[in-house]
Amino acid sequence: MINKILGLLQGNRPEENSSHFSKVQLATCALLLEVAYSDGAYQVVEARIVNDLLSKKFDLSPAAVAQLIDHAQDHRSETHDLFQFAREINAHFGNDEKLEIMECVWQIIYADSTLDKFEDALARQLATLLRLPHKDVIDRKLKVLNESRNRQADS
Repeated sequence: MINKILGLLQGNRPEENSSHFSKVQLATCALLLEVAYSDGAYQVVEARIVNDLLSKKFDLSPAAVAQLIDHAQDHRSETHDLFQFAREINAHFGNDEKLEIMECVWQIIYADSTLDKFEDALARQLATLLRLPHKDVIDRKLKVLNESRNRQADS
């Protein structure tokens, strides 16, 4: 942080990666990372889900996704206010798009085939902040849970 301030005072340009991502991209990424870290570990399978969603949702290259994740990690560590991220998503996405994000939230949660109490609480909080109907959130949860069980049965 001090280096950024010194850089600005010395006339250096701010980091490029912070300027070319939209607020909604940053907010979406930060929320997904918050879910991925909510059980205390950011697993490889969770990282893949986050990368895939960001790549598809925002049509980003793997390098751009990596930059977005790095920037969101920094932003996430500076604030623990989920409301600011949800507000940005609510301002830019309709109900269907927010449900897609919620489905990804459930995919991240069930990536390890268990529902941790912190993950469950965070998912409920996000559903409320994103102003999603409870029935729709539960439908997405059940869809992801059934897909997860089917994958396990096929293995």
